[in-house]
Amino acid sequence: MLHAWQEGECIMSRKMPRDFPHHVGHGLEILDVAGMRRADALTIERGTAGIALMEKAGEAVADAAARLLQPSQRVLVLCGPGNNGGDGWVAARLLRQRGWPVTLASMVDATALKGDAAQAAQRHEGRVVSLAHLLERGDEALEGFDLVIDALFGAGLDRPLGGEAAAIAALVNTARRHGRLRVLAVDVPSGLHGDTGRPPQGGLAIAADATITFFRRKPAHLLLPGRDLCGKVEVADIGIPATVLEEIAPAAWENAPALWRDALPCPDAASHKYARGSLVVLSGDALHGGAARLAAMAALRTGAGVVSLAGSREALLMQAAHLTEVMLDEADDAPALLEVLKRKRADAVIIGPAAGVNERTREMTLAVLQRIRRLPVVLDADVFSVFADAPELLFEAIAGRRGAVVMTPHEGEFARLFPDLAFDRDSLKSKLQRAKEAAQRAGCHLLLKGADTIVAAPDGETALIEAGGPPWLATAGSGDVLAGIIGALLAQGMDALQATAAAAWLHARAAQRIGPALIASDLPPAAAALLHEVAASAGQQG
Repeated sequence: MLHAWQEGECIMSRKMPRDFPHHVGHGLEILDVAGMRRADALTIERGTAGIALMEKAGEAVADAAARLLQPSQRVLVLCGPGNNGGDGWVAARLLRQRGWPVTLASMVDATALKGDAAQAAQRHEGRVVSLAHLLERGDEALEGFDLVIDALFGAGLDRPLGGEAAAIAALVNTARRHGRLRVLAVDVPSGLHGDTGRPPQGGLAIAADATITFFRRKPAHLLLPGRDLCGKVEVADIGIPATVLEEIAPAAWENAPALWRDALPCPDAASHKYARGSLVVLSGDALHGGAARLAAMAALRTGAGVVSLAGSREALLMQAAHLTEVMLDEADDAPALLEVLKRKRADAVIIGPAAGVNERTREMTLAVLQRIRRLPVVLDADVFSVFADAPELLFEAIAGRRGAVVMTPHEGEFARLFPDLAFDRDSLKSKLQRAKEAAQRAGCHLLLKGADTIVAAPDGETALIEAGGPPWLATAGSGDVLAGIIGALLAQGMDALQATAAAAWLHARAAQRIGPALIASDLPPAAAALLHEVAASAGQQG
C-alpha cells in the first residue's frame, strides 16, 4: 500500500475511479440559455422544422396543463411576442380541442408575430384578446379563471418585466397567493433569467405551481430563487436528439448518483483498515473540539478505515472523553502535524472546523499544502478567515499540487477569499458562474454551500448543482459533517469532483430523511444508510 506522504509514488495503490463523465447520457446535463438556443439550432440544421419543435413543445404544455385541470375549468393562456408565446398559441389550440374553455391573451397582435410563432398563431381557432384589453378589467382581470399558462417570456429575457407584462404578473401572483388559481409556466416563469435564476435588476417574476421545460433543465430551475418560483419542474422531450450535446459540450450537471455511483469505494475481502483510507482531522483547542469531532465521526460513518484527530494535548484530553473509535494524535505545531500525517499513513486531511483563527492554523495549512503535495486536503471554516487578508497566499500554496484541494465555504466565507465574486443582487453572474470562476482562480475543487449548493472543478468549466438541501440543514455543525464525508471519500480514493458531489448529495438527502428536528450529529448515520443504499443499487455491497 502506497500513500500520499510517500513523495514520488502514486497516491493510492487500489483502483482509481474513472474520470468524471462529461457525456453520461442520463439527462442530467444543464444547458444555459445559449446552449439551449444552440440545441434548437442544431436540431433544425439536421432537418427538423422549427414549427415541428414548437408543436411538440405546445403539446407538452397542453399535456401538463391537463394534469392540473378538472373538466370544465377555465384556462387563460398569456402569450408573449416570441417563440415562448408561440408555444402558448399551440397549447391553447390543443386544450380547446380537448374540450377546455380557453382564453388567449396576447401581448401583440397576431399579425405582428414572426417565424414559427406566426405559424402557430395562424393555426389557432378560439377566443383571443389583447393583454391590454384584459388588463382594462383591473383587479378583476383574472376573475373566473382556474389555470393561467404563462407563455409571456422564456429564459433569455435579460431585462426586468415592464408595462403590461409587469402588471399582469403582479395580478397573477396575487391571485395565486390567495389560492384563486394555479399557474403553469412555459420554460421558466416570465421575468426569471434562465442562467442566473433571478429576475434581472431585482425585477418582478411570476411565481408558478409548475414549470414545463424542454430537452434539459436550465440553471434557473435549480438555483434560488428560481427553483422556488418554478414550482415542480417537468422536462419534456420535443424531438431534440441527445447527440447535439456532443457539439454543445455542456459544462454543468444536476447532481445525482448516476454521476458518481460507480466510483464509490467498495472494500473487498482482503481489505484492512488502512486499505480503506486513513484520514486525519485537525482539532480545535480544548473548548472548541466539537466541530472536528463531528467531521471525524462523519468520516468513520462514510467508510474511512482509520480516522484520527490531531491537536494539542489539552484538546485531545477533552476529545478522549467523547470518542471511542477515533484515534488521537498530539500535534501542537506544523512539524508535529506533518509527522502525524506520515505516521498515520494519511490518505487525506481536513483542516478548518473550529481550528482557530490564528497563526497556528495558517502555518499548519501552508505546511500541509506545500510539503505533502500529493495529499488530498479539505479546507473548511476557519481557514477562510485565516487567509481573508491574503487569499493569494493560499492560492499560491495550492498551485501545482498533485493532490486535490477541496474548499467548502458558505457565501460569507466565500466573500472573504473572493470579494469581487461575492453575491451581488444586481450582478448578471449566477452563483454557478461565480463558483466556477473561483475554483479556477484558486486551483481547487470548490463547494459553495447553500440550499442550491454548487460543486465546481478547477478547470473553470465543470460544475454540478445540488438542489436537495432542506432549510433545516442551516444548523450548527452540519457543515463540519459535510467536510467529514468529503474527506472520507477522498481518503478512500475517489476522484475529488465525484467525492465532493457525492458528499453534497448524501448530506442533503440525509437531512431530508431526518426532517426539521435535525441536529448535526443525526447526519452521519443517516448519510451512512443512504450511502449503503446507493452502493447497493450499483451492484455493490459496501
